[in-house]
This record gives sequence, C-alpha cells and structure tokens, in this order.
Amino acid sequence: MNRKMIVLMNPVSGSGNRSKLRKLIERRLTEKEIHFEICSTNAEGRYNNIREKIKNDGFTDVVVAGGDGTISSVVNDLRDTGVNFGLIPCGSGNGLALCAGISKNPEKAIELLFTGKPAETDAFIINNDFSCMLSGLGFDAQVAHDFAKQKERGLVTYVKQTYANFLKAKPYSFEIITQESTIKTDAFFISIANSNQFGNSFTIAPKASLNDGLLDIVVVQKMNKLQMLLSVLYQVLNGEVKERPYKKDGVMYYQAPHVVINNPQNAPLHIDGDPKETALSFTIRIIPRAFRLIQPALNATATV
Repeated sequence: MNRKMIVLMNPVSGSGNRSKLRKLIERRLTEKEIHFEICSTNAEGRYNNIREKIKNDGFTDVVVAGGDGTISSVVNDLRDTGVNFGLIPCGSGNGLALCAGISKNPEKAIELLFTGKPAETDAFIINNDFSCMLSGLGFDAQVAHDFAKQKERGLVTYVKQTYANFLKAKPYSFEIITQESTIKTDAFFISIANSNQFGNSFTIAPKASLNDGLLDIVVVQKMNKLQMLLSVLYQVLNGEVKERPYKKDGVMYYQAPHVVINNPQNAPLHIDGDPKETALSFTIRIIPRAFRLIQPALNATATV
C-alpha cells in the first residue's frame, strides 16, 4: 500500500528552529517519494479538516512534530480514523517518545517513520479527558501550569519552574480507590502513568508499559523535603521504585486498570504536560490498544 502522510507541526512546542525542521521533513519525505502535506496544529485540538483529508484522500499516517500535549490532542481527535501515528519529538519533555524508543534527534525520528512499525498503544481517560502518556495532580501539575505562562519554552525554563515550585510545594489530601483498596494520604503529587517517565529521562513509573492494559499510579507522600530530594527522587530517577500499595510514607506505587482519586483540596491537574482544570474527584480508566504508534521494529513486533 502506498503511504500518504499528513505532518502536523506545533509552532510553539519546546524550542528550536521550526523552519529548519520543516525543510528537513520535506526533503526526507520527498526523497522517499511519499505523498505528504504539512499542516499546523491548533490550540483547540479539533482536526475536522484533517479527518476529511484522511477520509477523502486516503491518507495512511498522521505524523506529529510536537510535544506530549500535542500528540495527545491529535490522537484523541483522530484515533478512530484507522491511521498510524508517527512522532517527531519537539516538546520540552517528550516522555512518550522516550518510552517508545523514538529518538529526540529529528533525523533519526524521521528515519523511524520509514523503518519502524505501528504498535498498538494504550491510553487512558481521566474523567472526560484523554491522556496518552501521563497525567498528574499536585506539585508537577503546578509546574505545568506555571510553565505554560512563560514566554520562553524548553528544558531550562522547565527546570527553573520546577525549582521555584519545589521551594513552595505543599502536600494535598487525597483518597485513592481501587478494586483492592481505599487509601487516604497526604501527598506532594500523584502521577497516573501509561509511559514510564515524565520526560527528559526522568523515570517516574519504571514498571509502566505502553501496552500492558494497566495504569501505573505513583504517590509521593507527605515528608520532609530534604528526605524527598535525597531518598525518594533518587529512587525515582534511578528506576528503583518498587510496587508498594500500602506504604505509610515515601512512595506508593501500584498498578490497576481503573482508579478513582478524590481530591478535596483541589490539587492542580495536568494531562500529558498541559495544564487542565481540576476537579474534586477523578475517575480514571485504561483504554487498551487505543491507537497505533510507529515505533522501532523490535518494539512493534512485540506488541502487535
């Protein structure tokens, strides 16, 4: 089957020269004699015009040049069209790409569009919102809210916002309900993950898989901030967090296909790195095999 690609470029994700990247994409797809169109993403996340192109013109692939929030928005709107999704990471964290083995190097990411294979990939719903990688409540969500207000993007800005928020971080009260247990705890943040990391190789859920049919819930509980830096974050960064559903302090980490999180203090929320309006309660469920993501052939062979 002849491939036809729509390339969606987010003009504001991360940092870098978008004109240079566009020329690289055009050159490589032309060399491969692949029919393509390049379009811009939109802030509303609605892609009715792209949907019509897929239906009427037989496009087979939608390639997103953007970050985690952009790929999440595009997949949510177009996952019922039957296309394969490609990713050229251009965000500040690129957690989905790193988990899937997609290089942050544009040349290598584009080459993977030709050599990779589509792999069935899970996602999840948090209340009525779609997430393809990782959502969170508390400290990391506040970072996302503040980061979104900055004029400058990129890793340096993100690190600055993380440090500023760490100094003033406070724990929130939560109630976490799964089929096996109900736990009340105070925590700095809760991550609900399908990917194994925040991005930038910061491992948050080392057991997470993109296609295991499970959510990974990581709860960083109330503790001394120095303890969090020296002990908990060391475990997280080194992928040493173990499954501890009932741990009284430190980190709780467990897996489930469905979870309810009550949020009485209105801790802030992010979905795939983008700030979202919070709620007093969240019902979260996995969507197995939600979309097909082009990944290195070894990954795809193991999952399709």
